[in-house]
Amino acid sequence: MTGCRLSKAIRKAANGGESTVEAAGGVVFSADGKRVLLVHRPRYDDWSLPKGKLEPGESAQQAALREVAEETGYHCSIGPELAEVRYVDRNGRPKRVRYYAMTVEEGEFTPNSEVDGIRWATDREALRLATYPHDLELIGAQFRNGNG
Repeated sequence: MTGCRLSKAIRKAANGGESTVEAAGGVVFSADGKRVLLVHRPRYDDWSLPKGKLEPGESAQQAALREVAEETGYHCSIGPELAEVRYVDRNGRPKRVRYYAMTVEEGEFTPNSEVDGIRWATDREALRLATYPHDLELIGAQFRNGNG
């Protein structure tokens, strides 16, 4: 068995036969730290933090940077890991998302098939706008801890 297969087999066994979907994303802060970036996904009509699944051989940090760039057009610098969130996805599979603090280095948003809009939101705006409880908890914690 290769390392990748062994890892998937271990994850599957640990989840009662269900493979954990591994993902990563960014909590992208504005330069002044007063706003956080949320993305609107038309497929789900939701507002969330940018994130996505890891590709084979990719680290969580690499995936987080790639996903933020793909969804927003922003190339970011990555900071510390902020949190690991676990939940059951829309298909009933266990999912783990590792989130990292990020700041924009360069880029420009262009609407695409995954994300049709973005919003730089204050803590209060983000807490009203974000669709998912795990995003709300993470955003709230970052601003309470002075990370935003």
